[in-house]
Amino acid sequence: MSSEARPSDVLGYLLKHATMTLAERTDTALAPLSIDGKEFGALRVLARREPMSQLQVAQTLGIDRTTMVALLDTLERKGIVARHPDPADRRRNVVELTEQGERVVDAAETLRRQVEEEFLAPVSAADGERLRRTLRALLEEGSPNRQQSTAADQRR
Repeated sequence: MSSEARPSDVLGYLLKHATMTLAERTDTALAPLSIDGKEFGALRVLARREPMSQLQVAQTLGIDRTTMVALLDTLERKGIVARHPDPADRRRNVVELTEQGERVVDAAETLRRQVEEEFLAPVSAADGERLRRTLRALLEEGSPNRQQSTAADQRR
């Protein structure tokens, strides 16, 4: 008997293909809004904060500056975001959602929730929440705030 795991038993394989499936479903759902999942990710960052610099958005998303500029160029052409020089530091561009962008984010958020609900339909609600908690714990591992967030999770 071989000690090699089947591809469907390998965690990396499972995570990668689950992510690909969820991303495809999300992109399909967001298509009527003329955005994709990557663009929605940037919009979600902008929707939850005060105006941010392009660099701050890129750092939050973990993408390079060149990719961020291209992404924001696309969103700006669509009328979803606006960039302007920061009054406090004119070398820095501030990015904000437009009114249209706020409407797109609201609609996209509804679609995202529906897609996630459908994606997790094969498992119980408790298992879906357990998966989210487990993934958050794995992502927080090594983070300087790990002990604080773990203690907060245990209190919930």
